[in-house]
Amino acid sequence: MPSLPDLEAWAIFAKVAETGSFAKTAAELGLSQPTISKAITRLETRLRTTLFHRTSRRMSLTATGQASLERAARILAEGEAVEAEIGEQSKSLRGPIRIAAPMSFGITHLAPAVPAFMAAHPDVTLDLHFSDELIDVVAQGFDIALRISSLPDSSLIARRLCTVRLLLVGSPAYFECHGRPEHPRDLATHRALRYAHTRMGEAWRFAHARRGEFSQVVPTAMRVNNAEGLAPALRAGLGLALQPEFLAWEDLQSGALQTCMDEWQVPSIALHIVMPPGRARPARVHALTDFLAAHFAQAPWAQERP
Repeated sequence: MPSLPDLEAWAIFAKVAETGSFAKTAAELGLSQPTISKAITRLETRLRTTLFHRTSRRMSLTATGQASLERAARILAEGEAVEAEIGEQSKSLRGPIRIAAPMSFGITHLAPAVPAFMAAHPDVTLDLHFSDELIDVVAQGFDIALRISSLPDSSLIARRLCTVRLLLVGSPAYFECHGRPEHPRDLATHRALRYAHTRMGEAWRFAHARRGEFSQVVPTAMRVNNAEGLAPALRAGLGLALQPEFLAWEDLQSGALQTCMDEWQVPSIALHIVMPPGRARPARVHALTDFLAAHFAQAPWAQERP
């Protein structure tokens, strides 16, 4: 009869890979350093391979160790999650949640939403990280991340919250000075204000219900790594931009910005919550994802248009 896998050693391996040190792992897990070392040696002996390169100054994963890390991290996360979930069946949830979100969306929409959740669950602590860079949820230890995109295939668990429309917008002063484009080819003589992290590239792509699809390269006047940074130039009439509706919503309502070429649609994206793989998840994380799903379903910019 085959022996059971050494789950404790795999969990310790994942923690060592995370901390990069036997000593740090021992301190975090409340174990002795020899116990950590013996667990790794036991695992390497069992597998007949080496998981770490060790020198007097540093240690790093071997190719085999790197290939094993994701599943080992899942073992550790599953064990932590099931213990946390069993311990959190009380009415009052408790414990930390690490959240990653895009910068503009995080500041303007996520940050105003979370106080209501914090008031309802005072024993839950939130650690929010805002960045437009693509966060590695597993490697950086996040419980959830908000993503606004068309998600590529991934091992991450994703929950779709709502559609995010991309709108071609400019100020009334811009349209008065440069005219209002009616067809994508008209954009060749206009000025683009661009978000650097878009996957669209230099050509803006549109689709029409009767005329089909059309792509047009638009001369770039400005490029930023945070889409909210385009707003002042847009309001000043210095160009056109493809902005997510949640960023342009207030300016569209006030008249500071207007849409154009409304019959030509840019492919919509969506707001998702993504989570590390694995089924067991702390109850506090379930509570937050349900709260955010309900909150953003009511956002005015997320409502379906007639």
